Amino acid sequence: MNKQQTIDLITELLFATGELALPLLLTALVVGLVISVFQAATQINESTLSFLPKIAAMMAVLIMISPWMIRRLTTYTSNLYLRIPALVKNK
Repeated sequence: MNKQQTIDLITELLFATGELALPLLLTALVVGLVISVFQAATQINESTLSFLPKIAAMMAVLIMISPWMIRRLTTYTSNLYLRIPALVKNK
């Protein structure tokens, strides 16, 4: 396995990781922003107020997109396993 193949594997891994994490991170960001604006408008300074809605929203998004996440991980893993003979052959 040469350096370029290693870089390609790491790039594909990082892209898949970002692709899987992005929906949950964006959900937490949007919910946190909405609650922060609400807190600023009402002058409620409770730090634990944003925790429960963020967790609930992230769980809802996780339930909705988990089939896609499983398909994406399965595709990535099977492609990786299928490329192993070619990676070892080029050694």
